[in-house]
Amino acid sequence: MAKFRLTPLSRLLIVAAIAVGAFFLIRNFVPALQNIGGDGTENVETTTTDADADGGMTSDNDNTAEEAKPAPSNNNNAMRSFSYAPPMPQNGTLKGVVELGASGFNSFVVDIDNRKNWKLQKADWGNSLVYDNMATARDIRDGLKAYIGDMVDYGVEGKNIHFVVSSGAQKVESTTKIIKELQGMGYFVNTVTPEQEGRYALQASLPKQYYDNSFMVDIGSGNTKISYIQNAQVKALESYGAKYYKDNVDDKTVYREVRQMSGNLPAGKTKTCFILGGVPFQLAKEVRKGEERYTVLKDPSAYSGMEGAKIEAGLNIYKALKDGTNCDTFVFDWEGNFTIGFLLTL
Repeated sequence: MAKFRLTPLSRLLIVAAIAVGAFFLIRNFVPALQNIGGDGTENVETTTTDADADGGMTSDNDNTAEEAKPAPSNNNNAMRSFSYAPPMPQNGTLKGVVELGASGFNSFVVDIDNRKNWKLQKADWGNSLVYDNMATARDIRDGLKAYIGDMVDYGVEGKNIHFVVSSGAQKVESTTKIIKELQGMGYFVNTVTPEQEGRYALQASLPKQYYDNSFMVDIGSGNTKISYIQNAQVKALESYGAKYYKDNVDDKTVYREVRQMSGNLPAGKTKTCFILGGVPFQLAKEVRKGEERYTVLKDPSAYSGMEGAKIEAGLNIYKALKDGTNCDTFVFDWEGNFTIGFLLTL
């Protein structure tokens, strides 16, 4: 009987037929392969919510929005992104405000229109020299006249200059002398409570688009204020400030209280934290890009080499806030201050 020999072409056709048959056989029994597209990529259905487009608004379908939320990153050094452009004032009026804080003076010239849209025009942060050199009544008077004169030269009318004493500064003895001199010069000096500070900070720096899912923190020297919107009302809480070490309070006590307090914020209010204060100001300087209005802070553990008791205390508070709320986006507002919120209420 003659032997049957396959030509090379016949062998190639048989192997190809077997391979094709095996592919369709496996495809019928392995569902995952049915999602393979013709270009070799996996077909994945994606859902876009309003939160992606508006930076704070949620989808009408709460379940969809929850499923679309990305899982928290395990990389503590990962920088979060944030993009928001506040509305600019139209035909506004220049107003000035001076904050008498626990560590010195901050002053701001703000353009505000009748819709409460505002834009910071001039800022003078942490002018402790004015504060420290006011030894006598005459020193105080002369120093304040020069301070006020700078605002008038910038274009602010005298009647539109206001003075606000922070709740922390009210605990400082020298503040009393400054208040008396200001009153003697014909200025009304406004004192505020920690709760009012929290309300004003929120009005200045928490955009309305974020009322439903975010909160506000102001880490001052004398105290820390936490505020948020609930049932159309501003709620404000107070805890230790960044100079708690001067009162011989240990780090663990402060961390425990701030973490517990922030952990009690309502569910859904901790997506983004807008943050103010002297220590956050220093932290934001480390990572600011150009002249951006908003800077996302790094994770507390990512700040190294920054020395000073106040910085270390502020980082302890920042860490407690992060651990208590599980918020991973802390946004520093370079133009915000609670005294600007005070101006917006006038």
